[in-house]
Amino acid sequence: MSRRLSYRDVEVGDEAPRIDHKLTRGDLVKYAGASGDFNPMHTDEVAATAAGLPSVFGHGMFTMGLLGTALTNYAGIGNLVSYRVRFTKQTWPDEMLSTRIVVAAKREEDGRRLLELECSVANAEGQVKVEGTAVAVAE
Repeated sequence: MSRRLSYRDVEVGDEAPRIDHKLTRGDLVKYAGASGDFNPMHTDEVAATAAGLPSVFGHGMFTMGLLGTALTNYAGIGNLVSYRVRFTKQTWPDEMLSTRIVVAAKREEDGRRLLELECSVANAEGQVKVEGTAVAVAE
């Protein structure tokens, strides 16, 4: 069984360790292949600029997955009860993306100790790209 956070040791306002990731064009190609999302706006510079974009842009689900990795690193695999996000801005090649997870609340429900988490991914300039919430079970 995966490790769990200790309910007793976690406080509202605590922050999880951050994951930093520089988005590369290689990431976009690899993710397209892994996900089957071959929208040319993610991998074809000529098509993206012809559509009026400054460049290709990252898959929203890639960014959501980066945040999901940070959540499971923090809460333990199998301990997330829910995870929801909203995509707020596009990600661009060469942006440094950083996760942020904050314990927003603690509660007990149906015999389970739960942690409510606010989470996001932002670039180095602080522009939030994805924001959301998650709930994790704690010991």
